[in-house]
Amino acid sequence: MRRQQTNTIIGLLLAAILVCANAQADICVSDDSGAQLCIPKAAQRIIALSPGATELIYAAGAGDKLVAAVSFSDYPESAKALPRVGSYNRFDQEAILALKPDLLIGWLSGNPSEQLSQLQTLGMPIYLSELRTFEDIATSLERFGALAGTADTAKAAATEFRRGVTTLKARYSDAPAVGVFQQIWPKPLMTVNNEHIISEAIRICGGINVFGELPSLTPRIDSEAVLASDPETIIAGGMGEENRDWLTDWQRFRGLTAVRRNNLFFIPPSTIQRPSPRLLQGTTLLCEHLETARGRR
Repeated sequence: MRRQQTNTIIGLLLAAILVCANAQADICVSDDSGAQLCIPKAAQRIIALSPGATELIYAAGAGDKLVAAVSFSDYPESAKALPRVGSYNRFDQEAILALKPDLLIGWLSGNPSEQLSQLQTLGMPIYLSELRTFEDIATSLERFGALAGTADTAKAAATEFRRGVTTLKARYSDAPAVGVFQQIWPKPLMTVNNEHIISEAIRICGGINVFGELPSLTPRIDSEAVLASDPETIIAGGMGEENRDWLTDWQRFRGLTAVRRNNLFFIPPSTIQRPSPRLLQGTTLLCEHLETARGRR
């Protein structure tokens, strides 16, 4: 009888230990809104609600767990085959729900806040992403790896990214400053302030964002403001990876230093305007352009 009681007690203790272990098995991370997100197990059905998030999930080693993405999610090549659930600024909630995701990667400042709130109300686990620094990219890779069960791959990608950033910083830390106007959209004419991740790229390369002190993250300006700031370089992207048309309009402003010195430079937009590991490629090209501008003084 005593042995039976002992076995019963041991059995109850083991059961209690298993219950505690299961209770602690949730995967929890803090997202960029400061909220803690917990999921019961590694995500197997992920939907990315921005092109940048799609790239980050692939880079974190979890591309095979993506079941859908939004329009313009075009990298890597396999991302083009993912089903679409609308665009980053207006997605199809019914399509999202029908896919039964166990994790959504939202974009805090890019996705419609009311749609994100509705999905949260419906019980959808949402990680809210908002990348403002290069370190945020590395940290996001590690967090996505934790959520998707691909921590080793994600950590390796984060380490490689940080190493690349350190190399660029060391190379251009003493470079003479160059005034930069970064154009992210033509009509209305838009740029970025110093809080934007692109401005960190400019600083890494030894540049100064001539509109960095404006209060808005992506301020609207006019050509007169550009003329008044007289940047030494103008950096622009385009609607496509090879479309340099945005720079053409500036050729008529012969008084601009950037025009006189032929310092009108193009960078494929997905490598400089999308917060993903490829930002390192865009920044490397940006640094090369600014070095060219220094040589034309």
